[in-house]
Amino acid sequence: MSDPGETVSAKDTEDVIMEATFRALSEHGYTDFRMRDIGEEMDLTRQVIHYHFDGKHDLMSSFLEYVIDQYEGSVEVEEDADPRTELDARIDQCLFGPEFEEFGHWDRMKVYHELYTYAQNDDDHRALFDDHYDRIRGSVVEVVERGIEEGEFRAVDAELMGQLLTDVIHAARGRRIALGHEDAPEQARRAIDEFVLDSLSADD
Repeated sequence: MSDPGETVSAKDTEDVIMEATFRALSEHGYTDFRMRDIGEEMDLTRQVIHYHFDGKHDLMSSFLEYVIDQYEGSVEVEEDADPRTELDARIDQCLFGPEFEEFGHWDRMKVYHELYTYAQNDDDHRALFDDHYDRIRGSVVEVVERGIEEGEFRAVDAELMGQLLTDVIHAARGRRIALGHEDAPEQARRAIDEFVLDSLSADD
């Protein structure tokens, strides 16, 4: 297969395609989405898209991995941050997302959750979402376990705590997106603080 004359790196080109895919999915929805819709959202040619991806399914699989990497790779905490500070940062990241120059967090979450609803019909995509869910939950479990070991958190079932926090986060995001309850993430954050994290402190 010949290179159709790209002037930027393959990684940069794929990022452009992924961002255009975000916008195309947001405008058309997954059901009506077509590969050609991406071309209307970027300056690159449709041939470039087909050079990098073998059809819609391949594109969607790469797109899901791209979305997941955006969120998992952007949690920032100091290396010596205490467990509560790190846990707060991870919860805030999941509920409110990182900053984007354009096409913000909730626009992206709208696309993510639409694809999530269709994952039940696609084994490959379901596996990607399942792995992402496990990694989010696992990152919370690791912080809780560290907090217990360091004496900052009281002894609790870290696995169950990770499950609870991940489910609350996912439900709050879904309520905001599906029902338009814009205060859902903030309400979830306050409830997590008051009923979960404050009671998790070893000083209580």
